[in-house]
Amino acid sequence: MELQIGDKAPAFEGVDQNGNTVKLSDFSGKKVVLYFYPKDNTPGCTAQACNLRDNYQELKQAGFEILGVSVDSEKSHQNFITKFELPFSLIADTDKKIVEQYGVWQEKSMYGRKYMGTMRYTFVIDEEGIIRNIITKVKTADHAKQII
Repeated sequence: MELQIGDKAPAFEGVDQNGNTVKLSDFSGKKVVLYFYPKDNTPGCTAQACNLRDNYQELKQAGFEILGVSVDSEKSHQNFITKFELPFSLIADTDKKIVEQYGVWQEKSMYGRKYMGTMRYTFVIDEEGIIRNIITKVKTADHAKQII
């Protein structure tokens, strides 16, 4: 099942970089930017996270809460956040439940080799939990502008 704009965002529960449980319902009444990315500390993912960091105040003023999701561990997320001073939480989806719920765990191809991985997709969810935008062509160095 592929999610569409106008669909109810799938409820999820995950663990952030500090081991705290994070649920979509925690953000009821708020706009959420739920961004999925392949891997901590890789060039594209770092550019994307730093762009969101650099525009964090503008995103917050527009009413957005930011949550990143990858299949990396809590420890990997802690290191990534510390290294780049990220002001938002990253969910460690090591069991791949959330990436599968959102349909972003897909077959990828690099140098002719096929493998499963996380697509770089962003879901913009409104205060009622409805998906208002799905960004599938993420510009890592200009992602905040795509969201706003």
